Amino acid sequence: MSVIYVLLTISIVVAVLFFIAFIMAVRNGQFDDSYTPSVRMLFEDELVKKESKTSGQSHEAFKGNN
Repeated sequence: MSVIYVLLTISIVVAVLFFIAFIMAVRNGQFDDSYTPSVRMLFEDELVKKESKTSGQSHEAFKGNN
């Protein structure tokens, strides 16, 4: 029965250590996304083209109603 207490104590200590390591990694920016902003500029033209096409159609439809 004492083995269960030892194993339970060890597992709780290990879990707390992993949790502390995770919190430290988050605070130090380990999980910050540094890749997406550099790639976003490559795809901005496609987003601008799509927006201009949809806004151009809405302006033509608006002009036709006047």
